Amino acid sequence: MAKQPHVCPWWIGYLLASPLRRILQNPDKILAPYVRPGMTVLEPGPGMGFFTIPIARMVGANGCVHVLDVQEEMLSGLERRAKKAGVSSRIHARLVQPDSMDITDLIGKVDLVCAFALVHEMPSSDRFFSEASAALRPDGLLLLAEPAGHVSSAEFEAELEVANRHGLRLLSRPTVRRSQAAVLKKA
Repeated sequence: MAKQPHVCPWWIGYLLASPLRRILQNPDKILAPYVRPGMTVLEPGPGMGFFTIPIARMVGANGCVHVLDVQEEMLSGLERRAKKAGVSSRIHARLVQPDSMDITDLIGKVDLVCAFALVHEMPSSDRFFSEASAALRPDGLLLLAEPAGHVSSAEFEAELEVANRHGLRLLSRPTVRRSQAAVLKKA
């Protein structure tokens, strides 16, 4: 049975995109080992772009970032911020339903999936990891980070087990402040 999702209210997106958050979680430092120019990155649940805008800068003019959200307000806020930052042409946003990312057009085309504070909000982690794995190219990476205050160690380990069942193997456990994090590689 799928769990009942808890979706972060759209107005909290403004707080999550605050420059003050960079003190605790610097997106450039977190992402630098994984994002390269020309990459195709998938970021479900981007909020208002705290990680998206740095990713868009890092992938450069020849890369792209596909962002998916269930809330139009989050995507609108992200699009305004991306235009201001000069990276909107690299970001492809779409509104999706809570039960599926609906990314069949991206199967086998994604180099990196960035899932920050997201999987615990999904109705089905099984569905999420199935779709994310399908979207990844062979040897593609999934950067997973869940907030330590919302997701227990046991719950995080359970997410990793589900990911493993979908061919995503634990590669490393990077340090992301106030989070439990893992880098998974498509087998």
